[in-house]
Amino acid sequence: MNHATMFLVSALFFGVTNIVLSILIMRELEKRGIKTSILLARFLIPKYVHQYKEITKKETGYAGAMFYYWIISINLSALTAVIGLILYHYT
Repeated sequence: MNHATMFLVSALFFGVTNIVLSILIMRELEKRGIKTSILLARFLIPKYVHQYKEITKKETGYAGAMFYYWIISINLSALTAVIGLILYHYT
């Protein structure tokens, strides 16, 4: 397996991790009485993540851990995908 493939596989891993975290965040919002839509989640997930951050901040004084994991996973997914594509095209 070459370097480009390894970066693209890691981008896929981080992408799946982000999807799982999105679903978990939506579940936490549902537990707290905030309606979410799985059909519109693709478009509304930034709103849901912000709501999760605000609610957990009011409850504990800190943003919930899943907020930070979600931010990290989406950024790592994008970063590793870009690096993988660059390596794929130039090697």
